[in-house]
Amino acid sequence: MKFISKLIIGGGILLLPWNTYAQFTKGLSYQAETGISFSGGEHTPFWLTANKQGLSSIEKNNGYLRAGIFREMEEDKRFSYAFGADLAVAYNFTSTFIVQQLYADLKYRCLGLSIGSKERYSEFNNPLLSSGGLTFSGNARPIPQVRIGIPEYTVVPGTKGWLAFKGHIAYGIFTDDGWQKDFVVSGNKYTEHVLYHSKDLYVKVGNREKFPLIFEGGLEMAAQFGGNAFRGNEKIDMPNGIKDFFKVFIPSGGGSETPTGEQTNIYGNHLGSWNFSLTWYAPQDWTVRPYYEHYFEDHSQMFGEYGWKDCLAGIEITFPENPIVSSFVYEYISTKDQTGPVYWDHTSEIPEQVSGKDNYYNHYIYTGWQHWGMGIGNPLVMSPVYNEDGDISFKSSRMQGHHFGIMGNPCADLQYRILLSVTRNWGTYDLPFYEIKKNGNALAELKYTPHKLKGWDFTASLGLDRGAMLGKSVGGMLTIRKTGWIR
Repeated sequence: MKFISKLIIGGGILLLPWNTYAQFTKGLSYQAETGISFSGGEHTPFWLTANKQGLSSIEKNNGYLRAGIFREMEEDKRFSYAFGADLAVAYNFTSTFIVQQLYADLKYRCLGLSIGSKERYSEFNNPLLSSGGLTFSGNARPIPQVRIGIPEYTVVPGTKGWLAFKGHIAYGIFTDDGWQKDFVVSGNKYTEHVLYHSKDLYVKVGNREKFPLIFEGGLEMAAQFGGNAFRGNEKIDMPNGIKDFFKVFIPSGGGSETPTGEQTNIYGNHLGSWNFSLTWYAPQDWTVRPYYEHYFEDHSQMFGEYGWKDCLAGIEITFPENPIVSSFVYEYISTKDQTGPVYWDHTSEIPEQVSGKDNYYNHYIYTGWQHWGMGIGNPLVMSPVYNEDGDISFKSSRMQGHHFGIMGNPCADLQYRILLSVTRNWGTYDLPFYEIKKNGNALAELKYTPHKLKGWDFTASLGLDRGAMLGKSVGGMLTIRKTGWIR
């Protein structure tokens, strides 16, 4: 006999098998968190705001209260599901009430479907120590989307575990229309109802049980399309029909209803990166992983026509268990070249094509690769939210820098983390800085997780900024978190 339980939601009745309902009410976790930041100087220090999934503020004194409930995916089952609801109220943020996460995930065998807003980090970067990926970093608020694919590496049959792959396709919508209208000054560009697209495909070659060297590599791409763009009295209405969803999936020129630039080039704002890593599992639990990301915004950069000068090149080392250092990351990042300072689109008179002046993260129609003012890519390319002139753009997309991250557990209940970044910034080709602006950002953090207070942790962070990009700032942050299970 199949038992049926009735679950009443919003006045409707959903019939579920009893064993499904029992599973629904079992294994739920919760998280409650509060963070308070106090700073002196220009802004909240950079590393107290960056790579926090947009749940942060550059305003000097701010705070938030956050609570969420989650069900994790059961990876050992053929069919499983997960969900999360994560809400926050904030002071001195870009908004007071924040739906940080609200999603539902389904899995059948290797296939996965995710619907809603969910925090995600870059595929190849340590979320605690890295500066963040060039295409995705975890710096901006999650974008609501429908995402389908193979989320975890799946072994190709017949390869005896030596070859695996994963990938996804997603469509979504940006949610910062109101913020953009409030942020810009009259005459500056803003957008509304802009759509989102992303896709990636990665392969993994290697079998750790047979040989301690693993290669991973692949391509990730993203695009902004559809919606409306406004500048003064001018309005650009970008189409968003079914055919346009295919035009961003396979980058293609726009139709006659799009601006001329979209017809001669590609419809929408496209970007992406080639990502590679090589992981060596050394004896005595050492792990050494060099990785490389090559960023592009057009076909010439994508296929290396002008070289691969712009990149994020890093190395991550995981040390054998010791009380001093557990992990170390170093990264070199450069976005300075952008295929050079010259651009010429071929004409009948001069048929030569010169594809320079890429102007990373910016776009002539859209407000660039940002969400709620925070860059979606690497945060060391300073986000538009820092602009004081009411302009939503990346003022210095040309930069070079070095980034260091280190963490360890000096005792069982205590963990530390240190980040240090130094950059040189040139502005853009069209609007270069009069002088190169140097910038330095540092973070020192202690996280206390007392074993006698199960589920509690306390984090104290100190941030410091110096340099011409963000000015001088120093500040601290206290974060208190409680996690547990709902039985």
